[in-house]
Amino acid sequence: QVHLVESGGELVQIGGSLRLSCLVSPGDTLNYHSFGWFRQAPGRGREGVACVSISTGTKYYADSMRGRVTVSGDNAKNTVYLEMSGLRPEDTAVYYCAKGFHRWCSSARLETTDFGTWGQGTQVTVSS
Repeated sequence: QVHLVESGGELVQIGGSLRLSCLVSPGDTLNYHSFGWFRQAPGRGREGVACVSISTGTKYYADSMRGRVTVSGDNAKNTVYLEMSGLRPEDTAVYYCAKGFHRWCSSARLETTDFGTWGQGTQVTVSS
């Protein structure tokens, strides 16, 4: 059974940066699936942020944070990362890592329905 554990969320000031981590077990899962980052603010639906496929080298960034985030993965550490910069109060949300049903990232969309296993989330709060 695949488990995802996010970490790295914290309180940060406007304009700050954070790196979120998603530890994946078992580790070889990174070779067979894409991984997505999503976020959910209070009272709002879950929206996609980014997707990465280590095996195919594909990445996708949703409009929500494009230009301010970088997604990556490290096979040796069994970890997927989301690096965020220029953070704004509207970025405040719980950020989730998820395992995709497919090996690749779509080049056109990032939908929760394409992902089947989710972590518990990590809270990011941007103070104004």
